[in-house]
Amino acid sequence: MPPSKKINKKLPKRKNQKKHSPLHKYYTVIVSVLSAFILGVVIGGYFYIDSYDKPINLDIKQFTQTQISSKSSFEQKADSLHIEYADDDIKKVLEKPEQKEQEKPKFHFEEPDYGKVDEVIKESKQLSKEIEKTEIVEPKVEKKEVAKEGKKPRLAIIIDDVTTSYQVRTIQNLGYKVNMAFLPPTSRHPNSAKVAQKLDQYMIHLPLQASSFKYEEEKTLYINDSLEAIDSRIEELKKFYPKAKYINNHTGSKFTANEEAMDKLFQSLKKHGLIFIDSRTTAYSVAKEMSKKHQLKIYSRNTFLDNNKNKEYIQNQLKKAIKVAKKTGLAIAIGHPYGVTFETLKDSKHLLEGLEMIYVDEL
Repeated sequence: MPPSKKINKKLPKRKNQKKHSPLHKYYTVIVSVLSAFILGVVIGGYFYIDSYDKPINLDIKQFTQTQISSKSSFEQKADSLHIEYADDDIKKVLEKPEQKEQEKPKFHFEEPDYGKVDEVIKESKQLSKEIEKTEIVEPKVEKKEVAKEGKKPRLAIIIDDVTTSYQVRTIQNLGYKVNMAFLPPTSRHPNSAKVAQKLDQYMIHLPLQASSFKYEEEKTLYINDSLEAIDSRIEELKKFYPKAKYINNHTGSKFTANEEAMDKLFQSLKKHGLIFIDSRTTAYSVAKEMSKKHQLKIYSRNTFLDNNKNKEYIQNQLKKAIKVAKKTGLAIAIGHPYGVTFETLKDSKHLLEGLEMIYVDEL
């Protein structure tokens, strides 16, 4: 076959094909440039934050402020949770700075009245002079009276729940005055009143209703008992213990906190000439209020010696009673007829030097 020749034939034109002018290409370029510019302006405007004349570091400040505000809000939430679960004392400490900041404006006065300030200063000076006088005069008088009288601090130790001759002998062998508070005779300890008949000094240990107590004594007085029932019981106890002048409560946390019940009891005590020593089995005792109402003397226990049956503990409690006696002139300590209590009291005789050990009848 002969060698191929280049065939330069023009392709036939399609029907309905439009003819483009030379400027068509330039229009296309211009339109694409304009559309790109418009798209750039739109995107740039979205991310544009501030005008060009503002410094750039403002954006940094805004960023840091948002960080600080978010951090402070977190710390505030954490602090609020801490305050919610903290103790009352801690709450007060935590709340003090905020309260002080709020209270500061109250003490800033733009135009103080100096005339009133001078008057206040004069009044305060007069008051300070009066206070100085009382502070100087009163202590001197007290010191002179103590020096003249030369009284020793007094301590009354009471042993509750006494019922047997053995307990009586043990107390008598301690070597110093100790008061015995006898429980009323019952089926469990029928001879308690007979044991006390040979003694010159003793007390009545009166069972009163407790808030909760397992081994309640027979004929315990209740808050709902009538005046007649209470008076009948006190009259009976006075016959059992005719020499008794003082009476203290056995248990009685519920009874001694009840005004109506204590009012009835104090009516009977006044009738039979008995003075009440509050064993303080509850902090809510109203014995003091009733004593004022009925114009009766009253004494209260300062320390319990043997809530813990431990020699070291009992001796520390005795030391506390001694401190009270030296500070106020009189202290009352209550213990029970436990072997460890008797042993501790006997071994602690040296601690009582300089004190006057007394029977309650000497009050």
